Amino acid sequence: MKQRTIGDVQVSSIGLGGMPMSIEGRPDRERSIATIHAALDAGVTLIDTADSYHLVGVDVGHNESLIAEALASWGSDTSGILVATKGGHLRPTAGPWAQDGHPEYLKDAAKASAKRLGVESIGLYQFHRPDPEVDYADSVGAIRDLLDDGTIRMAGISNADPDQIRLASDILGGRLVSVQNQFSPKFRSSEPELRLCAELGIAFLPWSPLGGISGAKELGGKWAHFQDVADAHGVSPQQVCLAWELALAPVVIPIPGASRPESILDSVKAAELQLTDDEVERLSR
Repeated sequence: MKQRTIGDVQVSSIGLGGMPMSIEGRPDRERSIATIHAALDAGVTLIDTADSYHLVGVDVGHNESLIAEALASWGSDTSGILVATKGGHLRPTAGPWAQDGHPEYLKDAAKASAKRLGVESIGLYQFHRPDPEVDYADSVGAIRDLLDDGTIRMAGISNADPDQIRLASDILGGRLVSVQNQFSPKFRSSEPELRLCAELGIAFLPWSPLGGISGAKELGGKWAHFQDVADAHGVSPQQVCLAWELALAPVVIPIPGASRPESILDSVKAAELQLTDDEVERLSR
């Protein structure tokens, strides 16, 4: 599979998002592990997770533990696999998703994530979502401390705006390697962040790059241009969507979620799909 770069690490240009394997409606553990193994067999070397990918109020870190189990049982060398996890977003027993960006919480959360993943140092750790109750600089300062003490090897942020990207880069001393924001045909408001990442040479990881379950289905209906291009190439509109995102900038690395082997196997084919400039322009409109 074609490669892209996060920091100084080469990874597959399509990653695997682990969230659907751990939240409500998740598949059984056997199918989830089969999905991860299928991704690895297909050449995926970037797996995205978070400590908040779990059922509401229970089994915190479920997806991290699941990924650790899948890597341990794969039967091949996993030294080239980059697992990116996140902290600072919560799924409490009652109420909506919440945030905790307090420095001490983030440091404890990162150490707990490392333990679940079975590593001494997390490959990529990202501050999941700004906490309105905590100064953003203080939260990112905790990520800097984790980087300095070796708890994490690379640092990123998620759900950030351009000012936060610049601030985080400054606080981290130019060591910000990734920004993970929502981006898809259905959700285009992160285009300024994508352009800034391209300018700064920071990896941009679109989460929900197909627009979620409903958005992925709409690629063959509401977003008819994607189906038209797919028909011309004899591929799925989902592949066209991911190939379009890859064509927007060399820093883009989509991380489609999957809970079935066939889903991720279809997605990884987007890495080899070459769209024409006219097709990219048409889809971008």
